Amino acid sequence: MAARRARRDGRRPPGRLRYAAGLVVVQLGWVVLLLLPDAVRNEGFLVLVVAELAVPAFAERAHETPWHPHHIGERYGLFTIIVLGESVSAATLAVQAALNESTALAELLPIAAGGLVIVFSAFWIYFSTPIHEHLLSNRQSFLWGYGHFPIFASAAAIGAGIEVAVEQVTRHARISAVAASAAVTVPTALYLVTVWLVHTRHFKRGPAQHLVLPASAAAVLATTFAGHWAVPLAGLVTAGAVATGVALAVRPAAAPGTP
Repeated sequence: MAARRARRDGRRPPGRLRYAAGLVVVQLGWVVLLLLPDAVRNEGFLVLVVAELAVPAFAERAHETPWHPHHIGERYGLFTIIVLGESVSAATLAVQAALNESTALAELLPIAAGGLVIVFSAFWIYFSTPIHEHLLSNRQSFLWGYGHFPIFASAAAIGAGIEVAVEQVTRHARISAVAASAAVTVPTALYLVTVWLVHTRHFKRGPAQHLVLPASAAAVLATTFAGHWAVPLAGLVTAGAVATGVALAVRPAAAPGTP
């Protein structure tokens, strides 16, 4: 595809040819990896992952391919919605299956409610940022794009963690309540920190706005030791982060002299 487009457009062929060459070399590497002994496959896998991720940076050095910030932001946003939606689906199925086998409503319902609040807060926190205003060149877009790996991973892990918490309550998972809580609180805290670091901090003004998400992440981690109430408490913290962020964002618009 890249090679065909390079032939059609004689004005900007270097970058597209670099894309084509880089992808071909990496794909050949994956084929060769299948023929190597098992002892070196893990190392080879890591090398090829780094090589494949480096192809765009290598290709764009020759000539920056035109791109639209709104479109790029939308694509990543849609993928974030998909991942968060999968978390909601996983948590819903886990709670439904647990309710079919158990009558522990007093323990299951707070986990379900807290998990939903966490996911909805995660959605709001991500989409409250007009990221297209930050994506002005490859320098910003590459760091922002690659930085989404921990965002996507932590968002997916939230749903898996809620499943673990449900399994622990219904005695299907032989782990402690703290360990089950950590399965939710740790990825939630990681999500808050990485979204702030990669996505939202470019639009924060002043120490108060910058501290909302990191401080909320620390508070979420502290709820780990609250036993079966860890997930609903973490949900309250993330909801509080949303409310605090909104309040701080609209405060500059208040009338002069307003405290």
